[in-house]
Amino acid sequence: MRTAREVAPDGVRAVLHEGLADLPAFNPDDDVDPLPPAVAELRGRVAAADAVLFCTPEYAGTLPGSFKNLLDWSIGGTELNGKPVAWINVAADGRGDGAIGTLTTVLRYLTVDLVEPACGRLFVPREAVGPDGLVEDSGIRDGLREVLRTLAGAA
Repeated sequence: MRTAREVAPDGVRAVLHEGLADLPAFNPDDDVDPLPPAVAELRGRVAAADAVLFCTPEYAGTLPGSFKNLLDWSIGGTELNGKPVAWINVAADGRGDGAIGTLTTVLRYLTVDLVEPACGRLFVPREAVGPDGLVEDSGIRDGLREVLRTLAGAA
């Protein structure tokens, strides 16, 4: 996702949400004002975005618990409803299907505008990611740029 931010096409400003670990465990009883600060920040960022791009690893055949927690906190708000959303999967062939299946189910539950032409697989081998979290491979960078261009076009 750091590479996506770096290669965003002209007119697109990609902002990363790096507060995943700050979110408290979801409890519907806590989904009331005042929201926990990390939840309020997440929802504010989503509300301010014209579109949202998700990328998640697969863990034990599905979404990692921390990422599902982020999605659970999103259900109680309306910030994602109707918003253009896409996902990318960077796993090798034969991996990631469980995470994408679950993510797609939750996104449809959230009634997002799933921009399917922007969704897809873009394999990023572990060794292609530098210590700074960036990918220098021009094919991967071009693929990310096209995903962002397509998603932005839907916004």
